[in-house]
Amino acid sequence: MNALVFDCDGVLADTERYGHLPSFNQTFVEFGLPLEWSEEEYGRKLLIGGGKERMASELTPDFVRANGLPADPDALAAEVAKWHKRKTALYTEMVAAGELPPRPGIRRVISDAQDAGWRLAVASTSAEASVHAILEYAVGKERADRFDVFLAGDCVPKKKPAPDIYLLALEKLGVDPAGVLVVEDSRNGLEAAYAAGLRCLVTVNGYTEKEDFSEAILVVSSLGDPDGEHTTVIANRSAARPGAYVTLADLEACLAPQLRPASL
Repeated sequence: MNALVFDCDGVLADTERYGHLPSFNQTFVEFGLPLEWSEEEYGRKLLIGGGKERMASELTPDFVRANGLPADPDALAAEVAKWHKRKTALYTEMVAAGELPPRPGIRRVISDAQDAGWRLAVASTSAEASVHAILEYAVGKERADRFDVFLAGDCVPKKKPAPDIYLLALEKLGVDPAGVLVVEDSRNGLEAAYAAGLRCLVTVNGYTEKEDFSEAILVVSSLGDPDGEHTTVIANRSAARPGAYVTLADLEACLAPQLRPASL
């Protein structure tokens, strides 16, 4: 049995630039924090897995003292959790308002895979409420409820690029790793999937298009749609030969055993 495992941000929707970044910055304003991440700076923050972790990266001793934040690590972590809860609420409101449309091909590929009997999972380091919101908006509640595995937030101790979340997804899916294809958008996500022994298809976005994806089995601009944005193939180490858009047959071809690298 084959399985697809999707990251959320940048894969299901182009959420980073248009959803998470403004939500972080609005949170900083509401809590009176002297922070405002530019698009360029946020691109660097994306190298850190997890929203709370990105916020915590600003907490130098000088910043903590200057802003009257608690010195006790547990109290400081509780403060960051409070900020992140508000940020998640702001982001979820944006999704509900339809401000973050799904990436091309996501609804089509998920529907086709479910109808063909593939097992599906989400494996994201973003907050659970955020991931639920974007998945439901991207594919509808009925399709979202049919996902076999849903992993998000702090479900594993080490976030991407550590392989923990994909190892947990494998355990819960209960399928042969040789039949699992991960869909990611970033170097961090690719490293996590590859370290878990899984093949990875990458759909790049504006933040990640220049990253190194040498280990990916297929790299495309998007999954594409027949009546919408078409796919550009950036790199291909698989038997897949996408045309204007990536099909379920292409995804199956990405799992062709004779082409699997010896290290997998």
